[in-house]
Amino acid sequence: MKSVKQGWSGHLLAMLAGALVTPSLAPFNLWPLGIASTALLVWLLSDLTAKQAAKRGWFYGLGLFGAGTSWVYVSIHVYGYAPAPLAAFLTLIFSAGLGIFTSVTFYCYVRWIRDQASGPLLGFAAIFVIGEWWRSWFLTGFPWLYIGYGHIDTPLAGWAPVGGIYAVGFVVALTGAVISYGLQQKTFIHRHIMMITTLWLGGFLLNSINWTTPADRPPINVAMVQANIPQEVKWRRDQYQATLKRYKQTSATLWAENDIVIWPEAAIPTYYQYAKPFLGLMNDRASQYNASLITGIPSFEEDEAGNQYRYNSIMAFGEGQGHYNKQRLVPFGEYVPLENLLRGLIQFFDMPMSNFSAGAEGQAAIQAGDITLAPFICYEIVYPELVSQWLPDADMLITISNDAWFGGSIGPLQHLEMAQMRALESGRYLLRSTGSGVSAIIDQRGKITVRGEQFTREVIKGEAQVFQGATPFSLSGSWPVLGLCFAIILLPQLVRLKIKS
Repeated sequence: MKSVKQGWSGHLLAMLAGALVTPSLAPFNLWPLGIASTALLVWLLSDLTAKQAAKRGWFYGLGLFGAGTSWVYVSIHVYGYAPAPLAAFLTLIFSAGLGIFTSVTFYCYVRWIRDQASGPLLGFAAIFVIGEWWRSWFLTGFPWLYIGYGHIDTPLAGWAPVGGIYAVGFVVALTGAVISYGLQQKTFIHRHIMMITTLWLGGFLLNSINWTTPADRPPINVAMVQANIPQEVKWRRDQYQATLKRYKQTSATLWAENDIVIWPEAAIPTYYQYAKPFLGLMNDRASQYNASLITGIPSFEEDEAGNQYRYNSIMAFGEGQGHYNKQRLVPFGEYVPLENLLRGLIQFFDMPMSNFSAGAEGQAAIQAGDITLAPFICYEIVYPELVSQWLPDADMLITISNDAWFGGSIGPLQHLEMAQMRALESGRYLLRSTGSGVSAIIDQRGKITVRGEQFTREVIKGEAQVFQGATPFSLSGSWPVLGLCFAIILLPQLVRLKIKS
């Protein structure tokens, strides 16, 4: 077996190990494959030098992102109008670039951690989690395809309200490491089995704890308009009035029946400043029935020097109030890195609304009557720490999105699963409104109570309950888990340095 993991055979196996993460997540939900991925990776790294591990880690990342973010091809080719060969090449470059994260992570694992006493087990799990965390913020971050997301419906879900997605991922990686270590040693050590059993049983028991409780008030009625306007016509000027008419007519019967009516990201395809007459009409209609309208719409502002800043925004009307500008922007989708060099090269670099500025930190929440909503636009909901900053003050979470960019790929369903994890971590209901699906109401346990379908014009209606109290994660975020991971890695190094001195 040793020859199997040498050279290119080992690299191809590493790609396979990375690719196994994708079917462990939505929409496939074959969660044991995520554990198999980490087990195979531990074995493939067991006798390499640090330099060799860097190369193998890159192949693992190529498999991970090549399979898991294949939806990037859809955005570039179908909606960015790039020819198929060029779109495939750019998708490959994207995956290869992200592979640098796993390359550095597993270089560090072999160079400083693997050969410590607990290195192949606790050390591997710790560096795996730190690698995911590092990817969440470096160069704006890409916190996608975390290995813990596949466990939204397993016993490990109990760890999410305690330590967030990183706590779940730590147990998954450690489980794979213990399996790999036992198979390599041809014997399973009892204390290792007990450790994994305790963590899985602990997650099961934690699932029975109600960290948050319903507030002493009736549930609210929510309606989300999924207009399903094709992406290729959404920003055409000759379709603007038709778009407004669709939202107006679809919402006409909703004001009297619902406390909150939600329109998705960029529902109104122009700037707020140009849509004030229409929004004034909708404001009056919502106020007439004591309802709140929350919608996505671009906006802009000018500074004293005449510089204009454009934002991807959420605004509230009627009984609602507030204006939130998106903080975490999607590269190429909402802004173009190296803009002076790339603008005009191909149509993909000139997509509509790809010149936004990032909103400021410390913005106020959105109010819907007396309910405080923590707002997130599309991609922002995948950032655990960004979400935790609004907790536990927020009564509910709201995220609006436009997943039409990814067509019928697995991307929108992965996105929905990540939103479920944010609800579970926070112990709060989450309202998810999208233009083309999947819109959903998610309860405080991360369970979908009602959802729409993709590429359908419909109204998703349901009840949402305000919850009070706080999960441990909402009070401290990911830092306790990350602190534990850094301690696992650094303490043996400090002890060794002290002994040498």
